[in-house]
Amino acid sequence: MRYRVVDAFRYASNCHCSHCRAATGSAFKAFAGIERDKLELTDGVDSLLVFGEEDLNNTRCGACGSLLFSVVRDGAYVHVAMGSLVDSPSIRPTEHIFVGSKAPWFEITDSLPQFEEYAT
Repeated sequence: MRYRVVDAFRYASNCHCSHCRAATGSAFKAFAGIERDKLELTDGVDSLLVFGEEDLNNTRCGACGSLLFSVVRDGAYVHVAMGSLVDSPSIRPTEHIFVGSKAPWFEITDSLPQFEEYAT
């Protein structure tokens, strides 16, 4: 599976909610948000694994199972898994969200702001 996305991300966060931890199999999901129409699927569309609805889902590569992006905000945005990007984006995560439900075995050691749920 291949996709193309312009480096015009609106925001980036590290999400510690239980859904993102389960989707990634990790302590958190580093993601960058962008309007859905700015992400173009270029190859392997037929092999995508989509878990959820058209306007709220996790989309994975059908070949390797990697999380590519999540469709969110009533289908208007995608949260691109930063680990799936080939090139380094100009944006970096600016906060940790949903730390109220973070994995108890994980310690946040950077100085980014932390929010119990959504960033305020």
